[in-house]
Amino acid sequence: MLVLVGCSNDAPPTASPPPSESAPTADLSPGQVAGVDVPAGRIDDAVGKLDGIVEELMASSNIPGMAVAVVHGSDVLYSKGFGVREVGKDDPIDGDSVFQLASLSKSVGATVVASQVGAGVIDWSTPVVSQLPWFALDDPWVTRNVTVADLYAHRSGLPDHAGDLLEDLGYDRRQVLERLRQVPLDPFRSTYHYTNFGVTAAAEAVAAASGKDWDTLSQDAIYGPLGMTSTSSSFSDYMSRSDRAVPHVLVDGEYQPKYQRDPDAQTPAGGVSSSVNDLAKWLTMLNADGGELLDPKALLPAVRAQIVSDPSATPDSRAGYYGYGFNVSNNAAGRTTVSHSGAFALGAGTNFVWIPSLDVAIVVLTNAAPLGIAETVTAEFADLVQFGEVREDWRTLYKNAFAGMSNPAGELAGKTAPANAAAPQPLASYVGVYQNSYWGPATVAEADGELTLALGPNGTSYPLSHWDGDTFTFEPSGENAPDGSISQAKFDANTLTLEFFDGNGLGRFIK
Repeated sequence: MLVLVGCSNDAPPTASPPPSESAPTADLSPGQVAGVDVPAGRIDDAVGKLDGIVEELMASSNIPGMAVAVVHGSDVLYSKGFGVREVGKDDPIDGDSVFQLASLSKSVGATVVASQVGAGVIDWSTPVVSQLPWFALDDPWVTRNVTVADLYAHRSGLPDHAGDLLEDLGYDRRQVLERLRQVPLDPFRSTYHYTNFGVTAAAEAVAAASGKDWDTLSQDAIYGPLGMTSTSSSFSDYMSRSDRAVPHVLVDGEYQPKYQRDPDAQTPAGGVSSSVNDLAKWLTMLNADGGELLDPKALLPAVRAQIVSDPSATPDSRAGYYGYGFNVSNNAAGRTTVSHSGAFALGAGTNFVWIPSLDVAIVVLTNAAPLGIAETVTAEFADLVQFGEVREDWRTLYKNAFAGMSNPAGELAGKTAPANAAAPQPLASYVGVYQNSYWGPATVAEADGELTLALGPNGTSYPLSHWDGDTFTFEPSGENAPDGSISQAKFDANTLTLEFFDGNGLGRFIK
């Protein structure tokens, strides 16, 4: 009953609630009841404020470009581009501009898997090794039992971002996946560690079961049927688009198109490129529980909580969860929210948020290194939809949350070499090939009184600078090495330890 506070004694004691976007309570289970009702027209009101939100954030952050789309049910309520595809050029961003999605690719890829589960080609519970006999992890029992679901839920026991540095060194997809067997595991199915190449291994198993490569399967199962004509899982397709949003990073306070991320090695986890107009079609499919394309029973496991990804830090805080390629959470309005972010330190920041109980979703794509801008737009929009106002300072919260992503790596980052450093051994004593089965050989050479280190299948070369005694330093490069990162290279007789590559105890090379 709605009590009318402040009415005179002869006023009616109850009143009918206004029309609502929410489902009638009588039609819901206890777990579906939300704490805040959403009156009719609230979503349209929130959409009407998006221009202002985006323009303010573009002005305050100076990011080059952004595109935003909103769907409600089967309707696209909003699709718009802001800014430019590339700094220094006038080509504008629009709804068809193609961006790299980064890890938002995991959610898109999970719907590709769901299509195959619904078709009976594979199951979420299918062991990966049944389709990829060459695939193995450190524990033989885990190898036999790890499933597509385990890897899509990041619960295989592989440590955080296992394999990513191999990709940075130039190893291809198969080479990275074959080396995962050397990485020590945490407890199976009870620990959550975010792993791009775990997801990639699962996707490769699904592709093998389908008899197609992953790129073709994605096109045939999702992109083609939905009419997503600007979407691809191939880096070369992205590079060939005429309406392509170029990635940017901050250089001395100004955005520049300095790098180009090639994510083909981990395409199922981070290599999709798309536009907001195409993703609006994909979000409409989610609103329709898969529509005519996906079996709802095959999609549901992906978009419901499967493992705790973010345990409650205090008794009064909400936990975060992960499904199969989707983040799942319970928000302050008492509604389940499904989402995912994507971030390339080399120049992409993306996010989508779907509120299933309201059949509303928003996607934001940017062509700048992640600052939390995409997440701020979706969070403010979600507040406006559910509460009629922006209730939190999401701009500061996300700015602080993303600040650490650009911090240089390495214990010596930002430090200067000691003035009284001990002299090194004769440089020739360090020269040689140091073997490591995970990273491959490290070749140390001398030329003109200087040492260089070569790593990876392409022999990427790094100048070594003397630091102190038998310790030298070099500057690692790639997606996972923010500008200013410094790695130690420590020589000890016939052993070379590379700090940047020693996160899982795998950084020792033997001559």
